[in-house]
Amino acid sequence: MDKLLIQGGSVLSGEVAMSGAKNAALPILCAALLSSDPLELVNVPQLNDISTMLHLLSDMGVGVAKDGADGLTLDGSGLNNPVASYEMVKTMRASILVLGPLLARCGEARVSLPGGCAIGARPVDQHIKGLQAMGAEVTVEQGYVHAKASRLKGARICTDMVTVTGTENLMMAACLADGETIIENAAREPEVVDLANCLISMGARISGAGTDIIRIQGVEKLHGARHSIMPDRIETGTYLCAAAVTGGNVRLTKTSGAYLDSVVDKLMDAGCEIVVERDAIRLAAPARLKSVSLRTAPYPAFPTDMQAQFMAINCVAEGVATIRETIFENRFMHVSELTRLGANIQIEGNNAIVRGVDKLEGATVMATDLRASASLIIAGLVAQGETLIDRIYHLDRGYERIGEKLACLGANVRRVR
Repeated sequence: MDKLLIQGGSVLSGEVAMSGAKNAALPILCAALLSSDPLELVNVPQLNDISTMLHLLSDMGVGVAKDGADGLTLDGSGLNNPVASYEMVKTMRASILVLGPLLARCGEARVSLPGGCAIGARPVDQHIKGLQAMGAEVTVEQGYVHAKASRLKGARICTDMVTVTGTENLMMAACLADGETIIENAAREPEVVDLANCLISMGARISGAGTDIIRIQGVEKLHGARHSIMPDRIETGTYLCAAAVTGGNVRLTKTSGAYLDSVVDKLMDAGCEIVVERDAIRLAAPARLKSVSLRTAPYPAFPTDMQAQFMAINCVAEGVATIRETIFENRFMHVSELTRLGANIQIEGNNAIVRGVDKLEGATVMATDLRASASLIIAGLVAQGETLIDRIYHLDRGYERIGEKLACLGANVRRVR
């Protein structure tokens, strides 16, 4: 199994392009289930999670054709198997996103309860509650969600908690429902907006995406379309942190600062100079960063998917920072690995107190989830000596060619066995 070997001490500089957003691409791939016409997608990232979803869709009868490095055409005309088996679903929680569109198009769906990163409970009860409000008969048997409805009916749905995949699942299902569906307490993430834009290009009638109330007027059918996946804001934020911790100067292209206000603000508080261009971001970092405290919360607040990366830069920043995690109850698993590198971190409930140290020292560490892996890379870039990161298959789920991209910026990093 591959590992990542990092020789710390390099200052990142130069220019590198960002990829399409995984968290936007996954639900948009599922949107192909809603139509018998082809859906053409560009800027699709090459990631393990994307491959898993494509295998799942193919298993259901969806035709998948690649078009160049980042293009795909999905043909849902052959959809004949509205089942997502445990074997296909167990490695990726986003597989639950097939439930809504399958039910809306086929009148029935049987989807295994999902697996994925072990960062805390992410129940699907809000998905089920919403579909039941739309008239679906839903049972959970032997680890599978089994849903039936001759045709879904428009409904008013108020979720008990803000859920991104829940919002996306219900929005897709509502596109083919009879009447108007109103989703209250909806997720406001840019990835939800990107999905809505794709669905609108397919003929859906959606308003309010990006706010906490989304309205969907159901239509009889959707047609084919062409859509470009938005840039990955978490990948962009991760590379900004990597450059910042090394005192670097980088320009990230094919991305946008429009979705990164909370991250950019914190990096500027840490002492970085940032210039946001139309489709690029420049960052110049000081020799040593200042500590920045933060609290994760749903968009537009600070994203939980950037918490681990900021913990890593706080490890060597000047001062003391408090990081409060409010989204997932088990998302401090990277702390023990960062302390192996010499970090000074104290956990108090869902708070992490990070006291900046003068230096980190390389060691062998283990990645526990996707964003934890990114935090270990950031720490390894600034640690003295070699850092060996084990179980980097997590990285391949969410970062396209991360070793190559970091090397383009001057990092001394390579895969080893």
